[in-house]
Amino acid sequence: MIQVEHAAVREGEVTLLAETSLRAEAGDAVIVRGANGAGKSTLLRLIAGMREPSRGTVSVGGRAPASPDPRFRRSLAAMIGLPPMAPDLTVRDHMLLVAATWAESGPEAERIAQEVLAELGLEALATRFPHELSSGQTQLFGLALVLARPFDALVLDEPEQRLDADRIVTVIAAVRRRQALGATVVIATHSDAIEAGLDGHTVWLREAA
Repeated sequence: MIQVEHAAVREGEVTLLAETSLRAEAGDAVIVRGANGAGKSTLLRLIAGMREPSRGTVSVGGRAPASPDPRFRRSLAAMIGLPPMAPDLTVRDHMLLVAATWAESGPEAERIAQEVLAELGLEALATRFPHELSSGQTQLFGLALVLARPFDALVLDEPEQRLDADRIVTVIAAVRRRQALGATVVIATHSDAIEAGLDGHTVWLREAA
């Protein structure tokens, strides 16, 4: 499903990602670890089609990642930083907007929105606006927006940010459910708990020279 072959990223004389390879099939989880500046986010952006490698190749579902390609957009969901949030829409409004974009009907979108909010413990916050959420609640809300749509591959960049231990357990459980349904997961993290909690293998990135 996801294959990275000897991919590297340079900007001028600066190496943002040293040569890296990984492979993940349906249902696999790859945990990407490394020091700050080792290129974890850069690697995820390559997989998400947000930038191209300076050398090497990246493929998702047998094709090079390409954000304008509707097949690619349908196949991969990514949280690399928080998703955009409108200040005048409630949590529920946001969830329905995302779910309705992909769902076959309004009732189906409503069901998905409610289920994901409940799964992440956010149902009591449905009528709040983004600015009324704590930093940890905002982080979980961002993840909820990603999980409210279909995907074959899930890419997450440090989803544990601003979360306490109990909420990290919630995130692990949500990711494992998608993995059990066949999603390919690539997750960059500094969390030992996330690494231990997922059924996958770890790729350590060496710090760019």
